[in-house]
Amino acid sequence: MKLDQVTARYLQEQDRILVRMNTSSSDELRLWLTRRLCLRLWPSLNTVVADRVARTEGARDPSRAAAATADGATRKMLADFERQEVLKTADFKTPFRDQARQLPLGAEPLLVTEVSLTNLEDGRLQLDFKEKLAGSPAPRSFQVSLENTNLHGFLHLLDNALEQSGWLGDGAGTSADASAVPGDERPRYLN
Repeated sequence: MKLDQVTARYLQEQDRILVRMNTSSSDELRLWLTRRLCLRLWPSLNTVVADRVARTEGARDPSRAAAATADGATRKMLADFERQEVLKTADFKTPFRDQARQLPLGAEPLLVTEVSLTNLEDGRLQLDFKEKLAGSPAPRSFQVSLENTNLHGFLHLLDNALEQSGWLGDGAGTSADASAVPGDERPRYLN
């Protein structure tokens, strides 16, 4: 399946991230990412992408292969540089198409409980999203393969949603002072 559009946003009322993906055949895939899943997925996803970028860079110039794969900081730096280059040409201005022709997984988003990451030989990264819930008759799942442009765009959108959520700490989600209560608004408590 070829992805045309992806959106990811943190929904405070749900305390989850809603990811929506439009395919070239006008199907829409929806999934929920929970805090627990994201705390495990985010570091793994970034490590896999950094390793992929380092291997690709090493393959382009074998004389720099040892330097590209030397340490985690170098791999991360190369991945960040590639992401910035890809994002320069990414289209984040086109509104997400809300009129899906089909919802193959149904109207209710898939509640992701497992994600498998697989590097494909053609350079794409395959993500296998699974929903395995107790008492559910049959688990739901789908796979999507992301090429570099879509992969870095997805990471960027997920990074923004994680920042809004504040789940990662270390400055994530601190765009507004949480202790400030504007006007007469009372604080809201979640969970």
